[in-house]
Parts: sequence; C-alpha cells; structure tokens
Amino acid sequence: MAAKVRTFSAVDRDIAMLDAIAAYHGFSKSATITSLIRREFWRIFPAGAAGIEPDEGAAITPGSKAPPRVQRKKERTR
Repeated sequence: MAAKVRTFSAVDRDIAMLDAIAAYHGFSKSATITSLIRREFWRIFPAGAAGIEPDEGAAITPGSKAPPRVQRKKERTR
C-alpha cells in the first residue's frame, strides 16, 4: 500500500471521521477543519482573545471570559 501524503499528522481513522463529517455538511475537509476551529475558538473565548475581536454586532455576555482549563492526568511513561 502506498503512503498517503498529508500536510498534517492523523491516523487513517481520524481522516475517515473527517471525511464523514465533511460529507455530512457538504464541505471540503479544509472547510470542515476551519469551521471546527472557529466554533471551538468562540466557545472558549466568547469575548475574543489575542487581538481577535468578535464581529460587529455580536452578542457578548458582560464578563465573558475563557472557562478554566481542565487538568488532564499525566500519562505514565515506561
């Protein structure tokens, strides 16, 4: 089987999931990734961050800020 050339790292299963989501929404894989990033950014930073301002007319709740990060357990190394 020939190697697949990608500009990012992902296992075949992740690519299959991306293909399925993109097909469901009728988007390209690139548009799907961009949409997911945009949605996650505004979920975490509803009032904007790092010089990225919300669109004009966006409804922002006063005091909106990023939620606290969840600490993940460190994986043990062998």
